[in-house]
This record gives sequence, structure tokens and C-alpha cells, in this order.
Amino acid sequence: MVDMPTPITPRLPRGMRDILPQKMLQRQYVIGEIEKIFQRFGFEPLQTPVLELRETLMGKYGEDAEKLIYDAKHREGKEELALRYDLTVPLTRVVAMYPDLVKPFKRYQIAPVWRAERPQKGRYREFYQCDADIVGSASMLADAEIITMIYTVLRALGFQNFVTKINNRKILTGIGQYAGVSDELLGGLYRAIDKLEKIGVDGVREEMQRNAIPTPVVDKIIDLISLPSNAISELYERLGDIPIAREGLDELTQLATFLADAGVPHTHYQFDFAMVRGLAYYTGPIYETVVTEPKIGSLTGGGRYDNLVGLFSKHSLPTTGTSFGIERIIDVMDELAMYPASIGKTVTQVLVTVFNAELVGVSLRVTNLLRAAGINTELALAGEGLGKQLKYAAAKAIPFTVIIGPDENAAQQATLRDMTTGEQSVVAQTELANVLYAKLHKNTQTT
Repeated sequence: MVDMPTPITPRLPRGMRDILPQKMLQRQYVIGEIEKIFQRFGFEPLQTPVLELRETLMGKYGEDAEKLIYDAKHREGKEELALRYDLTVPLTRVVAMYPDLVKPFKRYQIAPVWRAERPQKGRYREFYQCDADIVGSASMLADAEIITMIYTVLRALGFQNFVTKINNRKILTGIGQYAGVSDELLGGLYRAIDKLEKIGVDGVREEMQRNAIPTPVVDKIIDLISLPSNAISELYERLGDIPIAREGLDELTQLATFLADAGVPHTHYQFDFAMVRGLAYYTGPIYETVVTEPKIGSLTGGGRYDNLVGLFSKHSLPTTGTSFGIERIIDVMDELAMYPASIGKTVTQVLVTVFNAELVGVSLRVTNLLRAAGINTELALAGEGLGKQLKYAAAKAIPFTVIIGPDENAAQQATLRDMTTGEQSVVAQTELANVLYAKLHKNTQTT
């Protein structure tokens, strides 16, 4: 007698999820809407490998971020590999490997990434990013395009109460220089300010002091980063003699002009001089989008990173872009019930029932006719009575069922049942596809 293996308790790694069909339909809707707008703005699709050489990823994100990278290695492999942390570094590798790409190169990529973060609401260890980037343009028009696209995407998905916060790494560097922070301490300055929302002003003050930034310097920095979003003229007055700060302020002023010309309402963007974005590679404008309700963190994040391509090539290229946090967007849309009524529980539009064994062939033939007409059609599987087949259709929220009994078949007809209203009509089998198409189209227009 062969011993049966001990059953394995089914479970998932921490921070990972199964996404069941109904949620996948919602996810596909969100991704589809984003992809349509990416293409409307002239961005083209790109795919890169899940695994990158470890050397490709390390040294690009900053110390804190790189602690979250998953190492990966085949037991007999010699290459040191890692799961991609984001889609940005793979993009810069692609640009360096294919120098003949037409510039500006506008690409989008929608794909999973992995980070060993502490799981929480809206934050998972495996999640999708939706990135759109422009490589090869130093103009603030490129940054304005990205922010305008963010606005367009979120409005298309039904968001109303959101704001894109904008800052510039050059201004932050200028603030550090104005306050007397040495270049080697700027990284600690960025990390401390980046925690402002989580730990408050007092926490940031303590964090800076732990990073060896003197107390008088800390006071100057806190004063500047606490300025309101409309205080750009005051920053000009106080930082205007510092070249890198003036450059950053000029870029923000030009960016605001372009956004106004592009029709982005001022209610949906603001300057935030304490916003840092944690990744080390940003060099210019940075931006992230938050919703006021519910409190779930940023929905998008990005900025300009003009030096990253240069880590893979002799010559760098100016680059800017953003990433949409699909998981958080979906969580907010779930919580606020933002999906259109047309996003149902199933992809199936009609179930063709099997009345009895003698009529299986008829049901198969009608099923194939409907499928050929472009209607998502499911055939009821043999072995269950008509009542159970109709219960199955109701449980899956399939909109219509087709019933062909002996009498209907003798007359070359079928009974079409609307599972929502319970209404039934008798339709010629040859007209079934046309009638169903009209009903489905009407339902789509009224939802």
C-alpha cells in the first residue's frame, strides 16, 4: 500500500495575494482606462524581464529602499539576480542598451514589481506599477505632460478630491546650502524631511539631529520647508542668490505656467516644499498625488531623474516620469464604490442551457453561433438539471440564459430569459445573436 503524502495547508507568503475573478475584472478595467490615456498622450508599450542582474538594481535607489530588494538565484546558476524593485531602473537599462531609440522616447509599462515592505492597507510585497516616462527632453513641457496625464487619468477613473504635490530637488538642495548643510549630509537631510508626514516637525527635528545636522541649521530648514504652497516669491527672496535653488524655482514657475495652459485646475496641484520623494536618483521636479479621503498615502509618484541613464552609458539623457499605484487606486475605488455599473461579476454575457442529453448538439451549435457573433457565451456542462443550471447563472450574475427544449427545437426557436428582470421571450435561433446583441448594447448604454 502506497503511503499518501501529508496534505499541505494552503497559504500564501506574507504580503502576497490571490486576486479572484470579480476583483480581476475591476483591475482590468482600471488598467485598461490608464492604458488608453497613456496611448492618447503618445506613450508606447514596453516589456522588461521580471529578473534583473543584481548589479543593475543596486546603488540606484538609496540605502533604505535597497534593503527591500528580493535576491533571486537558481541553485546551479552563477549570475547574481534580483526581482525588479520598480520599472524605472529597467527602463534606463533599456535606453542605454538600445541607443537608436527615437528621442524623445515615450514609453509606458504596466507590470508587477516586488518589495519586502511591511504589508499594510494599500501596500503589498507584490504589486503592479503603471509607469509612463519621457526620455530625452530637458524641457519642463515634459514634466507638465506627465502631471497633465496624471490629472487626466484620475479624472477618467472618477476621482475628484485629489491633489498632485510638486517640489524640486534643486530647491531642497538649495535649502540645505542656505542653512549650511554640507554635501555629505544632504542625504540625511532628504531622509529626515521625507518622514515629515509620518513623524511630524518634532520628529523631523530629532531625525536631523541624529544625522549630525546642527540645531541652528535645523531651525532654518524647518522654517523654509514649512512655507505655504503660494510662498514661492518668498523663497526667491531668501534663496535667490543660490544658483541651484534659483534654477529649481525657475523650473517650478515655468511648470505652473505650462499646467495652467494645459487646463489643469489649480485645485488639483500645489507646491509642497517639504515633499522629498525617497528615491536617491531624482534631480529636478518631483511630484506625488494624494486623495483627501480615504487616507491611504500617495496614488502616484515620480519626478525628473536626469542622471540615471548615465549609470549604464557614457552619456546620460534627461528623463522624467511617474508611476501610478494601481493597488492603492483599486483600494480607494473599492472603498468609495467608484466602479461603473457595467463592470459586472463575470465576463459571461449569456449561458446556453442543456435541456437533456438528446439536445446537447443543439445547445453546442447555438453556443458557437453566439460566440462567432462576438458574444461571451458559456455552455452549461452536462449532468445537471435545468433548475441547477439557472441557479448557476444567477449565482454568477450572468445577464441572460438561453433555453432550448424539444418544443423550441422543433420550431427552430429558443427561449431567451433576462436573469435580472425574469422576462422571457421566444426568438428564432437564427435571430438569437442579433436580439442578444441589441439587448446587451442597450444595457451597456443605460449603465
